Amino acid sequence: MHGAEILLQPGVFPRLLQGLWVTIWIAGVSVLLSLPVGLIVGWLMTLRNPIVRFVMRVYLDFIRIMPQLALLFIAFYGFARAFNWNLDATGACVLVFVLWGGAELGDLVRGALESIPRTQYESAQVLGLNPWQTFSRVILPQALRRLLPASVNLITRIVKTTSLAALLGVIEVIKVGQQIIDANRFQYPDATLWIYGVIFFMYFFVCWPLSIVARRLEKRWAHD
Repeated sequence: MHGAEILLQPGVFPRLLQGLWVTIWIAGVSVLLSLPVGLIVGWLMTLRNPIVRFVMRVYLDFIRIMPQLALLFIAFYGFARAFNWNLDATGACVLVFVLWGGAELGDLVRGALESIPRTQYESAQVLGLNPWQTFSRVILPQALRRLLPASVNLITRIVKTTSLAALLGVIEVIKVGQQIIDANRFQYPDATLWIYGVIFFMYFFVCWPLSIVARRLEKRWAHD
């Protein structure tokens, strides 16, 4: 239990909370920007235009095949060398997570839109709705409900994947934990278990409310 004493040292918890805030900021901005990207990409993938569908498929496959870490290195080091586009580490992380989240969400949107029965389109036309009204008032609300569980899962994946930002030098919660462990490795050699234990609960309390909100929305919409 000697290692647990590190948690009582001045500055340890404030530093971990500062790192957690950076994690939440990167994940939050990435998720917010991924939503419109994913909706547009998903809608484009349902079009019958073969060129648009081919471009979207290439984009989706590239993002899925390439590891997120490689994408981060491309955005941070590759763009700077090839195009003299010097993103800071945080900006590179947001760019990659938006592209990744947008692609993953886009595929979910495509699947949800294509799962809506054809009779829903026909019923809307019988009621006199034009194509945009049919999409915005009939199809999209139903698709969003079907998207919810998978979307929450994607958001938690984005939150957890932000730990890769430490490899670019971003001082997020994992990086802060490493710094604390390294600085106290002689005085508290067992600190790793306790520091990463606290980080585990931090991630848990960030992701857990998302699941609760999703379950409540699913129950509410199930009775509408």
